[in-house]
Amino acid sequence: MKVKNTFEEYKDQLSADELELLSSFFSEFDAHVILPKKERVRMRKDFQNAILYYSNTGIALQTALSRLDLKNLGGFYARPAISWYPLDDAAKIYPLSMEHGRMSVFRMSAYLKAAVVPELLQIALSFTIKRFPSFATTLKKGFFWHYLDASKRRYAAEMEILTPCQPISVSQSGSPAFRVMYFEKRISVEFFHVLTDGTGGMTFLKCLVAEYLRLIGIEAEDKSCVWDINQSPHTSEVANEFANVKRPKASTSFADKEAVQLGGKLTRHKPHRVLHFKLRSDELKAAAQRNGCTITAYMLALMFVAGKFATDELSGDMSIQVPINMRKFYPSKTVRNFSMYCGVRMPICDITDISSIVKTVSEQLTEKAAHESVSKMLTSTERLVNSLVWVPLVIKLPAARLIYGFMGDNSFTTTLSNMGIVEMPKELSEHIESMDFILGTAINNRAGCGMVTFKNTTTLSVAKNTVDPSFEEKLYELLCAEGLSVEVEGSERYED
Repeated sequence: MKVKNTFEEYKDQLSADELELLSSFFSEFDAHVILPKKERVRMRKDFQNAILYYSNTGIALQTALSRLDLKNLGGFYARPAISWYPLDDAAKIYPLSMEHGRMSVFRMSAYLKAAVVPELLQIALSFTIKRFPSFATTLKKGFFWHYLDASKRRYAAEMEILTPCQPISVSQSGSPAFRVMYFEKRISVEFFHVLTDGTGGMTFLKCLVAEYLRLIGIEAEDKSCVWDINQSPHTSEVANEFANVKRPKASTSFADKEAVQLGGKLTRHKPHRVLHFKLRSDELKAAAQRNGCTITAYMLALMFVAGKFATDELSGDMSIQVPINMRKFYPSKTVRNFSMYCGVRMPICDITDISSIVKTVSEQLTEKAAHESVSKMLTSTERLVNSLVWVPLVIKLPAARLIYGFMGDNSFTTTLSNMGIVEMPKELSEHIESMDFILGTAINNRAGCGMVTFKNTTTLSVAKNTVDPSFEEKLYELLCAEGLSVEVEGSERYED
């Protein structure tokens, strides 16, 4: 089979009936895509590239056009952008923190068993984004707060060339607050936290990967654990759920004393390195059960011991921030932010070995992540937001560092965000090797940890802000000493 290098070369070998079929397809495309000319030309080229890929891999035109059925675009690109979304309560602080060198970005990735086909990933993104209207937005400044304004455009899937979790340019008109990338067998999505939290981000990634695999030719019978991208979005999916939660009158203070930081000089380039500790989930679960605690509490105990080894401080407290998914208390389908956090704190002199501290860690986590405790944090959030609601944005910005203090990383040594178990349809899971979850680095914290479980692999990802390898080396030593099978993967050290 002769490979066609251009779409025109491909068309030259088509029969009259096939040319008519192709012409009909692109006439329908013109009805579905009413974007500015430059965007429309690019999207048309995307479909041409996908058709050319199918042809060069021996897939008949009729089959290709069936997979690329333009009904998957819906009316998203044919209607003007009219919607806008006020930021949810948790998101309002993130644009302010940009003024002080912080942009909270996180990444989620799926590793496939075959190399990613860029032409089909691009189509998958164009089909998927319509299901997530609050993501198809651009960040804008209002008089009192930033807000998300709907943006109808071609959203691009690009080859990965940047260090993970780099700031996303949101200053240009129409710029999205997320990016989709590929590299070899990996599909990654990075989000500015203003859009969503981990649950919302993973919902999007699952839909994107499922649609990509469908375009490859892999269908799933039961798709109950993945959203239908051709179903109309519901208002509950873009709701600011913080406004719908009944809060107690009592609140808790955001302020906390400074925590001990890990040692090592901060690097200019952030993150300096990303490492993935791949663990067998059944072994990890058994180890946690032996210690009478959850997997999250067990991992926190490991991190406390590794953290003490990675600092020269002899006094003070170490504190690990743990995000709490509010959906477990208030069932919700929202893909906006709906998470709070708690801090597990221990005097550094009390940190000895895992077995000696795991009970205390577990008790703190149970207490601080409980419904009552987190509800008090919600009350504090509401009071903070309400105290600023009528303050013009131009005045808010100079005070951003003060406002940002309640989430400032000086109060924490590091973070552990556990996404839990991710499920995909059985037929699709067979084509996915693993997943990982990377937290963007903070200003002063030397490391941040994200964890996710897919099939029987739990991946703990550590994003570093220092050359000092003490934390990850001790963590590896502890995991091995606990009898766990550990594979370590990751990047080389990025340039500083």
